[in-house]
Amino acid sequence: MELVAYESQSSVNESQLINRVIAGEAAAEREFYDTYVDRIFRLAFRLAGDDDLARDFTQATFIRAFEKIGSFRGESSLSTWLHSIGVSVSLNGLRKTKRLKEREAPMDEGMTVGTTWHHPQPDLRERLDRAIDALGEKYRTVFVMHDVEGYTHEEISGTLSIPIGTSKSHLFQARSKLRVALADFAPEWVS
Repeated sequence: MELVAYESQSSVNESQLINRVIAGEAAAEREFYDTYVDRIFRLAFRLAGDDDLARDFTQATFIRAFEKIGSFRGESSLSTWLHSIGVSVSLNGLRKTKRLKEREAPMDEGMTVGTTWHHPQPDLRERLDRAIDALGEKYRTVFVMHDVEGYTHEEISGTLSIPIGTSKSHLFQARSKLRVALADFAPEWVS
């Protein structure tokens, strides 16, 4: 019973926040931004691999979200809707700047945001970065969202507008490709 009350309260607060943002209330816009900016930035950074691009993509995500908040239908959570905008902005921005395969920042720089990271051997870290970069866009996006950022398959499904099974399949394929690419570090990974 309490869970239902909590979910109901949460959706009411989300609805109230959306209505306040639509009404142009500056405090609500700030609350919306402050609530989601860190996770949107981390996602953009992991996809772009560049601090400046991630900041640009984060800013563009919020600009687009504020422009389109009136069209939010509530079919998914507000965070899923916003993350789908963030992924779209980031991937389109990467295509536009033609930097998808020429990332300058290694993946481990994004790992330090809010976590303690145990550094592997330098060669393994470089090989892992290259192996992740070599993944196809759909595999890399799901891998980064799930294994690096901690999104659930349900969140990925809503964000990328793909079935949950497709998200799971893409993650399986990404992990398989990474196992092969890094097999010389641990031959037992490849079966």
